[in-house]
Amino acid sequence: MFFINRNNNNAAGMSVGLMGGTFDPIHMGHLVTAEEARQQFDLNYVVFVPTGMPPHKDGEQVTLPEHRYLMTTLAVMSNPSFYVSSVEMDSEGPAYTIDTVRHFSFGEKEIPELFFITGADAILDIFTWKDYEELLRLCTFIAVSRPGYSLEKFRETLDKHCPGMKHKVHLLEIPALAVSSTFIRERVALGKTIKYLTPEPVEQYIKKHGLYVPTG
Repeated sequence: MFFINRNNNNAAGMSVGLMGGTFDPIHMGHLVTAEEARQQFDLNYVVFVPTGMPPHKDGEQVTLPEHRYLMTTLAVMSNPSFYVSSVEMDSEGPAYTIDTVRHFSFGEKEIPELFFITGADAILDIFTWKDYEELLRLCTFIAVSRPGYSLEKFRETLDKHCPGMKHKVHLLEIPALAVSSTFIRERVALGKTIKYLTPEPVEQYIKKHGLYVPTG
């Protein structure tokens, strides 16, 4: 669990990246993205925030939160700059980005400086997010581009739908990694190896608990 003492201002001057996701399961692409963001934007820490009840995946089957939390913890434990927070999983209702950002923001002083790491596609829909105007006030967004993604098209769309938002969104290009959580789940279901697609402790956890294996 990531924790900052709010009483002694030990977060003053600190930059923290928040990386939300289902992490079902977490994979090397997530870790590469987080580390690249940490280095390029000089972040002190990156906090992985597994979702509890993802509002955008209503009706889809998602692995139990405790499994996803433990897999994420296993994946980041070797990096002293990575942490995991259960704040969204502890929420009784659907998890919204604004609630997570509020949790890590200390009021008007906005200590620490917050960066929210997400895909470039998601950023283009930000004006549909809950309380998006407050989100833009409380944090800066790191928009991660995927292989083959047109950054020029991204900038044009951003200017069209969210004018004046340029200073709150930074683009981050990540080397091509042909891996996704869906791809990993499919390989497990087919009995294929997932070695080197996710950290070994996560691979072993999936095997131990029989995750993603078809039943019946």
